[in-house]
Amino acid sequence: MKASELRQKSKDELGTMLLDLSRERFNLKMQKGTGQLSKPDQVKKVRRNTARVQTILNEMASA
Repeated sequence: MKASELRQKSKDELGTMLLDLSRERFNLKMQKGTGQLSKPDQVKKVRRNTARVQTILNEMASA
């Protein structure tokens, strides 16, 4: 997911995307805790995508 793609979305779409990413991060953390995580790099990707979405939302709020 690129920042340029995120800038084209509305605030509502970004909000729902942020909620989905939060849920996915929680699920990945639970899988990691129980030893069922098959792709450990996925945690890092979700965390960075969450940060990207939050950054774009903050940019929209300040503009």
